[in-house]
Amino acid sequence: MKKLSVIEFVRLTAVSLEDIVAHMNDPRVAEHMPLLTSKWKREDAREFVTAKEGTWQRDGLGHWAILSDGAYVGWGGFQKEGEDWDFGLVLKPGNFGLGMRISRKAIEFANSDPSIDFVTFLLPPSRKNLGALSRGGAKFIENIEYDGEVFKKYRLETT
Repeated sequence: MKKLSVIEFVRLTAVSLEDIVAHMNDPRVAEHMPLLTSKWKREDAREFVTAKEGTWQRDGLGHWAILSDGAYVGWGGFQKEGEDWDFGLVLKPGNFGLGMRISRKAIEFANSDPSIDFVTFLLPPSRKNLGALSRGGAKFIENIEYDGEVFKKYRLETT
């Protein structure tokens, strides 16, 4: 029987900017990120980490670097968008298969936080396989425009 990897959520500051740059410059990542319109440099990664750390300061919650058996596999977490706690997850292509495990762990975190009544997900139209989201209890709300791009908005009650 194959041993499951250990998934950890750590602060983005715990991984190298170079790892984040390489991740965000992979064309397979850009396929599902319509707001990612240019190649990242080290300074872009630094600004990204600074902005995401700012959400921890402002809201008490934010995005993590995600490790599998100690290796960086992507980033994701929660960010306040108006009154919504939006969950995002961006994995390295070789680790897309960990998405459900990571999402379940993050949603368990949200379920244990009394300040989070529900979680939203904004998914680009390129994401076609959404069955797991529906099976997990998320409901389609509407198509919305965000920074000039259209996204499918889903909502999952956490209480």
